[in-house]
Amino acid sequence: MAEYKVQFEVFEGPLDLLLYLIKKEEVDIYEVNLTKLATQFIEYIDLMRAFDLEVAGEFLVMASTLMYIKSRELLPADQQVVVEAEDEGEDPRFELIRQLVEYKKFKDAAAKLQTLEERQENIYPRVPGKIEFENTATPAAKPEVGIFDLLNAVNSVLKRFQEKTSGNREIYEDKWTVSEKIECVLKTITERGSVKFSELFASAANRAEVVCTFLALLELIRLKQLACVQPEPFAEIEIARAELVVAETPAEQPAADSTPG
Repeated sequence: MAEYKVQFEVFEGPLDLLLYLIKKEEVDIYEVNLTKLATQFIEYIDLMRAFDLEVAGEFLVMASTLMYIKSRELLPADQQVVVEAEDEGEDPRFELIRQLVEYKKFKDAAAKLQTLEERQENIYPRVPGKIEFENTATPAAKPEVGIFDLLNAVNSVLKRFQEKTSGNREIYEDKWTVSEKIECVLKTITERGSVKFSELFASAANRAEVVCTFLALLELIRLKQLACVQPEPFAEIEIARAELVVAETPAEQPAADSTPG
């Protein structure tokens, strides 16, 4: 299992992760606690490494910046003044916030353009003949599920295992492979139609099996066999066959791409 790597052509960057964490905290960008964010950011990088996801250099640069900001804020007030003087009055917090605000502007603009594109796709030209629709109702699109949503969900599962096994030093044999877990996940989805994220790990015996199951899920998403949706932001993720998710979206357009990245 340790040799298995899941690679994606496109991967969300460090600013995406920061905006995701800010959204989770439900605070304004200008009021965010960067010291707290630094700890959470490092936790996500550790998670990515634990699952053999390739961590781009930009993540490490951002981690260094956040840790520098955190170390400055932990200094006594008089020493902070000295550090600011050495930095010629430049506060790295302001520069980072500026980058986040600018990045969010472009990200929001791109989202609006995508909405307009989807709306345009539902406009049909005047053509001869009668156009028949099986179902005129337009279901609402569900929020996009990205890699950070998946990492957040699996981290919650891992933390529950950590609480259960604290104090226990039992050694488990790694008896699962990713290929075997791929078959198990597909069988479960085929039998039940769709499952909640936590249900995939309900029978997992240890952390190693959780990791293996999660890698299997990522591979199936990458291969576009499975798709993930959320009824609302940060609600529990639901997993189903990709073609079923596509069929539920407006005008039979593909659902928001659940491939991490």
